[in-house]
Amino acid sequence: MSGSKLITNLHAESPYVRATGLKSIAVDNGRFIEIEDLPLETEVIDVDHAFVLPGFVDNHTHLVHAASREEEFLMKIEGRSYEEIAAAGGGIHNSARKLQDLSEEALFHRACWRMDAVRKAGTTAIEIKSGYGLTVQDELKMLRVIRRLQKAYPDMLIRPTLLAAHALPIAYQSNRSLWIDIICEELIPAAAEAKLAYFIDVFCEKGFFTVDETAKILAKGAEVGLKAKIHGNQLAVSGGVQVAVEHEAVSVDHLEQITETEIKLLVSSKTIPVGLPGCSFYLGIPYAPGRELLERGLPFALASDFNPGSSPLYDMQKIWSLACIKMKLSPQQALDAITCNSAMAMDAGEEVGSIKVGQRANLVILQKEIQNLSYVPYSFGENNIDKVMVYGEWVA
Repeated sequence: MSGSKLITNLHAESPYVRATGLKSIAVDNGRFIEIEDLPLETEVIDVDHAFVLPGFVDNHTHLVHAASREEEFLMKIEGRSYEEIAAAGGGIHNSARKLQDLSEEALFHRACWRMDAVRKAGTTAIEIKSGYGLTVQDELKMLRVIRRLQKAYPDMLIRPTLLAAHALPIAYQSNRSLWIDIICEELIPAAAEAKLAYFIDVFCEKGFFTVDETAKILAKGAEVGLKAKIHGNQLAVSGGVQVAVEHEAVSVDHLEQITETEIKLLVSSKTIPVGLPGCSFYLGIPYAPGRELLERGLPFALASDFNPGSSPLYDMQKIWSLACIKMKLSPQQALDAITCNSAMAMDAGEEVGSIKVGQRANLVILQKEIQNLSYVPYSFGENNIDKVMVYGEWVA
């Protein structure tokens, strides 16, 4: 467990300073505490007027995957759509073939390499999905790798998600109901019994899984205590918002396509809308209407959707930039969307995402030359981070 620290001399425009009037932050045993509760022997860290921010929270990732898919990058350049690439054997099935051929040990080591990079980029809490296994044994293999990441990085809050309903396996193309039954009767019980998953997720989308199939899977997950998440409305208005609200999903993610009726549904619910601007940028598709959702009073969140096919991007600084440039969020709105709102979207708002007494001491300290918070999203492509703290200890 980390020792006590007093981080002092924060930039006056740091959001924490503006909110509290305090220019110092106290940390002990990995958590934020009141300054007066610090022990006598405390390390004092003068950040010399640098901006100090809550650690970034990434609520939607596919960090565990076998390999990159740059061969599909060329297909995209040639103008082939996401659906066309999938029909040609690319997409999720491409990742599934590569993952099925890889040992659990090799998959774990590749995931560790990515986790190290993610942490250095300022992500201090993360959700990670299965979904590239598409067999019972390989979906469970992915979840076991996520558990091993939890043990290898005990300072990180990692939420595991079962996403076996990511795509229909090729072997079940002529009998899709059988794969749904396998998810409900084999995978969900096995994942729950071994405590390998926190969330259950479904890609509710045209050409993937229907509203009825999604509802069946979410209901089965709820029976064993798995909280719901939804991929929805990426390619078309899919019914994902309605099924998310009906099943009290923690979040509904993508929302590149959304109607006024669906926005009203979200406003009347507790489901968090999540935008994935890295995916929109990479695929050249519309962006979720983040500014409008915020103006309607919704706690709009952002995530990287880090994956090898449609968003090979894990750096939340770039997500921050894209949200401002393409979704027209203010720098502060976008920062909230990758910290406190993102934490709520992975059911961790009481644990991470803010600088509050009792929360994990997760921090990002910017380069001290930065004297305006807007510089971070403005300077698209730069790494503006000086230090990263996870659970009270420096990791970068």
